[in-house]
Amino acid sequence: MALLPLSVPSFSHKPRKSSEQEMRFYKTAALALACTASARAFVPHHFAAKRSITTSTTTSHPMIGSILDLLGGGEASMVTPDQALPGRSQPILNNLDTIRHYVLGNKLLEVPEGYEICVFANGCFWGSEKGVWRFPFGIHSTAVGYCAGFTPNPNYNEACSGRTGHTEGVRVVYNPKEISFVDVMRWFWEAHDPTSGMGQGNDRGTQYRSGIYYFNDDQKQLIQAAKDAYEKALNDKTGRDRKITTEIAAASDYDKYGGLWYFAEEYHQQYLAKPGARPYCSAQPQGVALPDYDEWCPFPEGSEKREQYRPKLPESFWKQHAPKRGCSVVSEPNEPITL
Repeated sequence: MALLPLSVPSFSHKPRKSSEQEMRFYKTAALALACTASARAFVPHHFAAKRSITTSTTTSHPMIGSILDLLGGGEASMVTPDQALPGRSQPILNNLDTIRHYVLGNKLLEVPEGYEICVFANGCFWGSEKGVWRFPFGIHSTAVGYCAGFTPNPNYNEACSGRTGHTEGVRVVYNPKEISFVDVMRWFWEAHDPTSGMGQGNDRGTQYRSGIYYFNDDQKQLIQAAKDAYEKALNDKTGRDRKITTEIAAASDYDKYGGLWYFAEEYHQQYLAKPGARPYCSAQPQGVALPDYDEWCPFPEGSEKREQYRPKLPESFWKQHAPKRGCSVVSEPNEPITL
């Protein structure tokens, strides 16, 4: 949870009456700095030094537009690749080859033979990650990071500036023989508000946008079909026309920018399971279930693919443990659920 960095344009030092436009700017700057101070106060004290929120005098002026949009009730706009920060060649996460999941114990980088990856983003990554690592079976590891952007190996402050193009994401390594891609995807849809544009709850900005990214054509078809079904379910539940704004893209689209995924700093990994963690999550579950698989599955009835991706978590799991309004998962036990 952080505010976008602020750059103050240079005005003449010659004494004169400030214009109305300048006065509006200074009022906005004061509010932005006040919000930054508030955000600092929110960060757990033992991470404050690492997760500091800073203002920058080197941020380009286009960022001012994003701040004005946010404070004025508008939406932040995506940075373009040519304006994105340069990044670096080295990963931000130290000891990437050896670091292990704080709860599950497996190496974060490891993808055993036959296992698959799912990457999604639905608001602050702390709570989004915890919901999946608590699955009763089939999850090898989860990790948080920065995905679907243009800057190689961004750090937290850079991603939060909105100038890398990344969104806070979750990487799931799972065994498709034990858990289905559809199970993970269902959690993604139900654990946030996919109609909220550039943000979730009080966390606003492109770094909190909803997104899910496919690694093959089967995943693409499943995501799109589920999206249409969930949009209809949301509309039926609320009686309003709610359009899902989730970004759906191929992982390979980001190869030219160094890749879809970059691991976040170690202190972010499984943050909610660590001593002294503050139970925060900005995601906004809507209390609406994804319709039954057979109602929207894009593969023909009786086909091999229809059975291959059939959900493996029983409905009893969802009745008891589905995401609830208020993102209550942050207060749940850290250990995987026992059925």
